[in-house]
Amino acid sequence: MPLVAVTMPQLGESIAEATIIRLDVAIGSEVQADQEIIEVETNKATMGVTTLCGGVVKELFAEEGETYAVGTILGLLEATAEEVERTGVTVHGDESAATPVEEEVNRPHDYRPGTEEESYTPPKVEVEPSVQGLKVPAGGLQGAHYISPRMRARMNELGLQGADVSAIAGSGAGGRVTVEDLESFLSYIEGWPGTKASPMRLAVADAMRRSWTRPLATVGMEAPLEKLVAYRKTLDPKPGLTLFLLRAFGLALKEHPATAGFLVGQKVVHPKAYDIGVAVQVEDGVVVPVVRNVDQRSVSELSADYENLVVQSRDKKVPEEAVGGGIATVTNFGTFGLRWATPVPLPSETLILGMGSGEKRPVWDEAAGQFVPVLEAELTLTFDHRVVDGGGAGVLLRRVVELLQKPEDL
Repeated sequence: MPLVAVTMPQLGESIAEATIIRLDVAIGSEVQADQEIIEVETNKATMGVTTLCGGVVKELFAEEGETYAVGTILGLLEATAEEVERTGVTVHGDESAATPVEEEVNRPHDYRPGTEEESYTPPKVEVEPSVQGLKVPAGGLQGAHYISPRMRARMNELGLQGADVSAIAGSGAGGRVTVEDLESFLSYIEGWPGTKASPMRLAVADAMRRSWTRPLATVGMEAPLEKLVAYRKTLDPKPGLTLFLLRAFGLALKEHPATAGFLVGQKVVHPKAYDIGVAVQVEDGVVVPVVRNVDQRSVSELSADYENLVVQSRDKKVPEEAVGGGIATVTNFGTFGLRWATPVPLPSETLILGMGSGEKRPVWDEAAGQFVPVLEAELTLTFDHRVVDGGGAGVLLRRVVELLQKPEDL
């Protein structure tokens, strides 16, 4: 009977590989077309691998916990000729249907059903991730100073980045970190308790390393919340405070578009749309789904999309249309009881706006001639100082605070 390959699909423009979390079928399982049979985790979300046709699982090459490149064969389905014709899938081993790339990357030449080669394990293919044809950094970052070529070669062998060895004091000339320093450090920490970093944790680490190649600065100010909280109580359902912050940020950015650009060479590129990400804390990482056209939709119009994205993010199932393309991010670190923080913007963004926890504080009332309790929260705006100066960031932040004082207009 014809065999049909189950391959690791392209799960996003910038995704080159994924880790198997769970296999939902076993050899001999009967499956239907478009059935989710494997759950995988990328550096962005948890997704499913589905079948292209119905049939019976003949072989499974994938293993839970292992990472495979896009295009790798994960298993084989035994299908009827009628099913193959109905779905129009390519039969595994059909030389005429395969392109040279498929022959080299997706199809094992030495596999033949019914032979001893059935134990074939697909190679982990190196695939260059890209976004619309432009290569995306995927490891291989070179950042630490005073590292010798021999040391760099050893780090590459071990898969280490410059930031991973930043704790090592160099004993070489001029403070250069040597291979001996590295081996001594590795011996020192050998046996310490540790856990394997998840794809999401590694993605966050990579993004933050790239973010800190820029000069980042932070400004902050208090935002009175009395009017916002009172107005929110009149609504049913009650939108989260973060949604009001998101909307105010979008409107302020539209009024001050120069602050929303990012520097490319000698040109500041400005956004075509005001799409803003929302930082959502998940297990072992942060997911940032993007809410589209924030400046064009009111809080009530944004509410359903926003709530759905938060739920999907916590399940690590962010829809593709909500991934990437944001010009800035908002984060409510006040949910963790924090009054002040300096969140870091994503490498592709210039700004991140954060809100701290609301607290009653004494504020001088000139008319009453005394201090009165006012509910306030600290807002912080971290920005790329190459694009925005402190004054511009301050004007933008003050405008956000002003907009929050008229929540009914948001």
